[in-house]
Amino acid sequence: MPASTDVAPLPDLRRAALAALQETEPGAKVAAARALALRRDDAPLDVVAELRPAGDLPGRPGRPHLVPALRVRQRPASTPEGRAGLLHAIAHIEFNAINLALDAVWRFAGLPAAYYRDWVRVAGEEAHHFSLLREHLQSLGRDYGDFDAHDGLWTMTARTAHDPVARMALVPRTLEARGLDATPPLQRKFARAGDRHAVDILAVILRDEIGHVAIGNRWYRWLCDRDGLDPVALYPQLAERYDAPKPRPPLNLDAREAAGFTAEEMAWLSA
Repeated sequence: MPASTDVAPLPDLRRAALAALQETEPGAKVAAARALALRRDDAPLDVVAELRPAGDLPGRPGRPHLVPALRVRQRPASTPEGRAGLLHAIAHIEFNAINLALDAVWRFAGLPAAYYRDWVRVAGEEAHHFSLLREHLQSLGRDYGDFDAHDGLWTMTARTAHDPVARMALVPRTLEARGLDATPPLQRKFARAGDRHAVDILAVILRDEIGHVAIGNRWYRWLCDRDGLDPVALYPQLAERYDAPKPRPPLNLDAREAAGFTAEEMAWLSA
């Protein structure tokens, strides 16, 4: 009997994103996000379905232990333990960023197909970042979950779960944009500690994050245009309403400009 040539049909992109979001094991979540990104242009896509998760969101591993942000211990990067702790903190941000991107795919119905494919691409790149950081952490004898972490990124995701305009304003172009500002100082810190590999990983992350923030800027403005809103005037209102964190100077003006922030927006942020 000849071998079967049947190929299993690809699952719907948004439903697959929800399944990946609910995955609890880090390696499995990374694999699911990267596989999804590879077939984002070919997979079926139902943009109108109102999906309902079957369990809690997001899927999390048993570790790291989540504590309030002020209780996450700060260690000097000049020591091996401090360097591992700092790498772990960045890896936790990237792990959460996978969840943020996947959540943006399944949650909001009725948007253009390009919106969903953009955020699936982001999820795949965030999964790559997490893998790079985790491998480096493992080379230092530690692993993801070995240090406490906090849940600040997901908190804002939950607050904006009902409104894609607020989500685009306050997650990619606020919380993730803070990473554009924070990365160069982190690179200098690792360079002083003699960790060139960490510096190079952060260069990859910064390059990709400029693109991710640009996607957030693009869809924020598209949504504002659709709804007849002024994106510049609306942003401070949303930031105040949802108690969004303010940017910490110095701003990475070059990266923010490359990500699509206007001169007017950067003047407001700087002030």
